Amino acid sequence: MASTSIPMPYRERVQRVRTEMRRRRLDGYLVQNRMDQYWLTGFTGEDGFVLVTRRAVVLLTDGRFDEAASVECPWAKKVLRKQRTPERNARELKKYKLARVGFDPGHFTVAEHQGLRKAVRPTQLVPAAGLILDRRITKDEGEVAAIREAIRVAEKAFVKVQRWIKPGLTERDIAARLGYEMQKLGAQEASFPTIVACGANGSLPHYEPGDGVVRKNEGVLIDWGARVGWYVSDLTRMVWPGSIPREIATIQRIVKEAHDAGIAAVRPGVRATDVDRAARRVIEKAGFGRHFDHATGHGIGLDVHEAPRVGKGTNTKLLPGMVITIEPGIYLPGKGGVRIESDVLVTDTGYEVLSTLPY
Repeated sequence: MASTSIPMPYRERVQRVRTEMRRRRLDGYLVQNRMDQYWLTGFTGEDGFVLVTRRAVVLLTDGRFDEAASVECPWAKKVLRKQRTPERNARELKKYKLARVGFDPGHFTVAEHQGLRKAVRPTQLVPAAGLILDRRITKDEGEVAAIREAIRVAEKAFVKVQRWIKPGLTERDIAARLGYEMQKLGAQEASFPTIVACGANGSLPHYEPGDGVVRKNEGVLIDWGARVGWYVSDLTRMVWPGSIPREIATIQRIVKEAHDAGIAAVRPGVRATDVDRAARRVIEKAGFGRHFDHATGHGIGLDVHEAPRVGKGTNTKLLPGMVITIEPGIYLPGKGGVRIESDVLVTDTGYEVLSTLPY
């Protein structure tokens, strides 16, 4: 299949994958991950198996997604399978007489790999981690536009819910209402299970909402995001019913300073670890270093956690088109915690903060 028959942006993406295939001496590549498949072809079905060769793009799926495949990626060769077995997948691979076929070991189970490896002999299956994920690390204009919309929906929903929050509501009440408001505004779903942590529960960075109750003069940490057009947002804000306790007000000020320092360090060519260091230094200087034990941020896109990781020892250099979170926090066991998170686009000359909510 000639690449000229593939519409943009998929034509350019397929070309980039084929260029990397040649560099790794692969004449085929298997795409198992659903978001990788969507990025490469536009196919949204949850049952798919894409094979990229130097001339063809083949989509194996089943009858449930027959129409979806025809509408979403009519340029790919569609193959409907009745059985999802290594033997059925191998039958398609063998048609192309491929010597070396790459796959991402993070997206194959041991059983899938063992079954397919035997079924495709003499074709060799070659681990090729990151072949697509590394191409996804920078976003084109359409992807950035989708992330902007995901942020807009998440922020509008938050503003509605923030006005509604009052003492007596539970964490589950708030999480459910936030998900409902996001979907009303056009979200497919939440980017991830919403975190709502009241009072002392805020000291747990990835707390799951429970029966905790909003109380006057205690903070409510809310970490949430919306998926819109398959792309996601990821934000964290604090809500304060009443006044802020003095000790928590102190760490709120420090986290704000760290958040702003991390953002100020973002620009093309800077290592992700240096952005982390800029934010972390503020918290360590204030004497709370041991209470900030996660990375300063991460990439977002089709997945809520993508490369690059903005943390210690991550030497990936920032590039224009990357969208990252900056989310320092301080967590005091038994007392509570503060985290502030914004979504930031790396531009040609520096950065643009895509999120607009005050903090």
